[in-house]
Amino acid sequence: SVTGSGSENFVSDLIVWKGSFSRKSMNLKEAYAALDRDREIIRKYMTSNGLNTKEIVFSSVQISRDYDDTYDSQGNKLSSEFTGFVLSQNVEIESTSVNQVETISRTAVSELISNNIEFTSQEPDYFYTKLSALKLNMISKATEDAKLRAQNIVEHSGSKLGKLKSADMGVIQIVGENSTEDYSWGGSFNTKSKRKTASITVSLEFKID
Repeated sequence: SVTGSGSENFVSDLIVWKGSFSRKSMNLKEAYAALDRDREIIRKYMTSNGLNTKEIVFSSVQISRDYDDTYDSQGNKLSSEFTGFVLSQNVEIESTSVNQVETISRTAVSELISNNIEFTSQEPDYFYTKLSALKLNMISKATEDAKLRAQNIVEHSGSKLGKLKSADMGVIQIVGENSTEDYSWGGSFNTKSKRKTASITVSLEFKID
């Protein structure tokens, strides 16, 4: 019984970036009109930086009421005053233009705040669309590695490697390239690094002739 491993370094080819923006007003219509203006400014900012409108998805508008509560020294609520309607909306960018979106995600906050838009940006997530082909290549490497280990063992013991009895594949582990991330029993799947390393193990059991 031997175990072999295979690994591949790769660069993500799909990026997902999310942000949110909001408006607050005592008048619901005014808050919605302001949010609507913000949405169009954000859309124009994204498209002027080279993004396709199909890559920009806005969520439905979320509406909540904001209150200013006052409490006594024992923590009991004394009063609750309505301070306005809060309207918020999320925007998500999914694109294969990884470097382009990466740049926009770094500059969007300052650019949009200069337009009086309360915009909050999240860290981008990075994915790879050719993972299936990459996995097959790693399995091939791991299988070859395991077979070479088995051949090396039997050659030094005066025996010959017989037929394969069974094969077992481990889970795929994807971590940031050159990182110190731990592997997970159920498999790791890093989404925060653009450059990643994928690895897999294969266990083989051979007969000995």
